[in-house]
Amino acid sequence: MAITKDKKKTIVSELEKKIAKQKLVIFSDFKGVRVKELSGLRKQIKQEEGELRVAKKTLARIAFKKAGLEIDTKKLEGEIAFVFGYKDQVGPAKMLYQFSKNNPAFKILGGFLEKEQKGADEIIALAQLPTRDELLAKLVGSVASPLSGLANVLQGNIKGLITVLSKIKTNS
Repeated sequence: MAITKDKKKTIVSELEKKIAKQKLVIFSDFKGVRVKELSGLRKQIKQEEGELRVAKKTLARIAFKKAGLEIDTKKLEGEIAFVFGYKDQVGPAKMLYQFSKNNPAFKILGGFLEKEQKGADEIIALAQLPTRDELLAKLVGSVASPLSGLANVLQGNIKGLITVLSKIKTNS
């Protein structure tokens, strides 16, 4: 069924708004993926404050061009889903990477990170980075480790002093 001109304009304007507020856009080929699995992925991405959107390549190219990003959608093979990350750059990329490992038909094709075009290998490398929370936990651990070591050393000296004083008291 053909899409009317008004509907096409609406789709382009919606995509343009999404592109304008995104921090990350990932292009992926979902040909051969079951609808149920894609719906599950869509829910997971929504929980990470992202969005999965399917649109025709021509309409997507027009929306990206209006938003100031050049992409040749003809080079993208298969049926294309656009995943927008509004809050976190790494979270949606990690989800797509995990999903692609479990579903070989799903392929990451590339995307835009902070309005800069990236290839599939760069998006996958981004997905393999630790999350912000993991990095903060590592930072807190590395700051707290020397402090807890110092506290243990100081506590050991006090225990030793108490032991010596108690032995002196019992001997006198």
